Amino acid sequence: MRRTEECELTVLCMLRDGNKVLMQDRVGKSWAGYTFPGGHIEAGESVVDAVVREMREETGLTVLDPRICGVKQFPLKDGDYAGGRYIVFLFEATKYSGELISSDEGEMHWVDISEIDGLPTVDDFGELMEVMSGKDLSEFMYVVENGEWRVIKK
Repeated sequence: MRRTEECELTVLCMLRDGNKVLMQDRVGKSWAGYTFPGGHIEAGESVVDAVVREMREETGLTVLDPRICGVKQFPLKDGDYAGGRYIVFLFEATKYSGELISSDEGEMHWVDISEIDGLPTVDDFGELMEVMSGKDLSEFMYVVENGEWRVIKK
């Protein structure tokens, strides 16, 4: 059995300020809608350094206390890493410095948690919130069985 595989590594961060969270209205063709900001981990970069860098690049803010709160993963079917997987390290933070900006990835908005259900969020935002906000789950992953995508939560 093979113990290694090709992986694409990324981060997302839920930055909280009281009852509000910072959300990005993503404009890309894939995975469009409101979600948390983040991006790819660079070669040789630590996971924590990546979330701090990505947050600064996409929001102008420096997160000061990022804590990992979960993992999302799914198999890659196309492209350079076909047969591998895409792994997203999920973070939360409550302390930050700097001035909020938006990037070409999308507009940034402070959103009251009670108003999120009314927003056009990315497809799996419910699962993201369930893992990132809850105490019972630490991971959700997509698997393909008999040609069908299925979500497993742990």
